[in-house]
Amino acid sequence: MKRIFLSLVVISTILLVAAATFGLNIGDARSLDTSAQSRVSMHMLVGLGALTFATLVHAICLTYFMGTGRWIEETSNAYSLEPSWYDRTQRLKYRTVGGMVLCVLLLISAGAFGAVADPATSMSLDGTLGMTSAQIHFFVAGLTVLTNILTNVTQFVAISRNSVLVDGVLAEVCRIREDRGLPV
Repeated sequence: MKRIFLSLVVISTILLVAAATFGLNIGDARSLDTSAQSRVSMHMLVGLGALTFATLVHAICLTYFMGTGRWIEETSNAYSLEPSWYDRTQRLKYRTVGGMVLCVLLLISAGAFGAVADPATSMSLDGTLGMTSAQIHFFVAGLTVLTNILTNVTQFVAISRNSVLVDGVLAEVCRIREDRGLPV
């Protein structure tokens, strides 16, 4: 799972950075020039794709912890293993949930502020906090990318530690099965 997750995180980060890069290269979004509007469209499409993919990566991490936690719980019950195996996997899972929730909220907020920054909309936050709507969107998007990277690092470390727990449970189950004369 570590390699798969790392690959997904790299793709997610590349997409988020690409969306930010396209956004920074728009120029004047109010221009009716087709090249400027093409850059706006590209930024919006890549941004939505990046938002969706980054959310998917967080969902995969949560699903992984739910699945392995359930497996460790059932295996611990079936083989009368000590409860510390399950407790440790639960602690790892709950250490990542807060960051996941924050990232998803920031991803949605970045998209929402991007919609407000679009010159084609009648909404505007210009003057709020002394910034334009585009500056607010840029600030939230930058915060989102940084928070996402930090959370992904935390998730990767947690998945690595959880993999060690899974291997430990498997080793314990193999030992018990051998002691009982059961096939391994």
